[in-house]
Amino acid sequence: MNDVVIIGGGQSGLSAARALNHHGIRPIVLEAGAEPTGSWADYYDSLTVFSPARYSGMPGQDFPGEPENYPHRDEVVAYLRRYAETVDADIRTATTVTAVESTSEGFVVRTATGEDIPAAGVIAATGSFGNPHRPELPGQDGFTGRVLHVADYRNPKPYQGERVVVVGGGNSGVQVAHELAEHSDVTLATHAPVNFLPQRRDGRDVHHWLVESGFDQLPPQWLIHYLGGPLVMDTGDYRAAIDSGRLHRRDLFTAFDGDRVVWADGEREHVDTVLFATGYRPNLGYLEPLATLQDGMPLHTGGLSMTHPGLGYVGLEFQRSFASNTLRGAHRDAEYVAEALAAHVHDAPTAVGVR
Repeated sequence: MNDVVIIGGGQSGLSAARALNHHGIRPIVLEAGAEPTGSWADYYDSLTVFSPARYSGMPGQDFPGEPENYPHRDEVVAYLRRYAETVDADIRTATTVTAVESTSEGFVVRTATGEDIPAAGVIAATGSFGNPHRPELPGQDGFTGRVLHVADYRNPKPYQGERVVVVGGGNSGVQVAHELAEHSDVTLATHAPVNFLPQRRDGRDVHHWLVESGFDQLPPQWLIHYLGGPLVMDTGDYRAAIDSGRLHRRDLFTAFDGDRVVWADGEREHVDTVLFATGYRPNLGYLEPLATLQDGMPLHTGGLSMTHPGLGYVGLEFQRSFASNTLRGAHRDAEYVAEALAAHVHDAPTAVGVR
């Protein structure tokens, strides 16, 4: 019987492994990809981290380079590759988990290769990139153009000269629409005006204020009172592009019609590509045998399962704070979950005589 199996070898899984190390546990880490770098290598080519390097490091290893530099996607991949070498874990790449089932002694983790791995505890750290949310609008099945998700997007070249509608008012939607606008005729379609958060204030990056003010530590139940919707980190370029008309924003269209979209005012317009930047959902299908998901979302409190002792999560959006699923924040949730998992694995209930 293994102590803990961690599913997912990106920033969340590696943070969880390091946190378990502090409790004397050497976990097995199962990563579907070729390297323990999570989904970073699959993001679009121009992606940079929203936090500067000084705020992007994980415990035990600072992010290299100029502290005020915003690391590129490939720099994060290289960083996680090095970070994995510092963690005491049995990391198995190219290993896809197909199911987790409960047993009398804990869990069994089943893989696509046919291997069954028994474990006293399991941490689901697979993030959400593998489960993009794709809305369904009337007439969508008959649309003759392309309907893609930002998870499919890499760079503007395939869309040169096209009429493109990007759907979504979050960071990815605004950034990709802004990039595409240099090469295509682009409209950003959103439910509401974009909610911008200046990247720098009083000469400092916003992450200085997030950390120093304690905002990063506020629980999700409180954050809902402060956040009116998705926040878009703005260097000044994005708001200026919309305000000047270089990037046109419009309320979301209501339907598809052949090769067109139907706007709220009834206008029908030809569109070549609709690119949904509509977010992701937790990628946890392998937990369905446990009946611990409700509409695809885990039943948990702060990352600890409400249905199965010994089951934890790391990397859920707003799991315990604003920074929960980020490079700079995942470790705090990992430490919280690891403490409970360690107590479970070491059979704390028996030690105090309650079973």
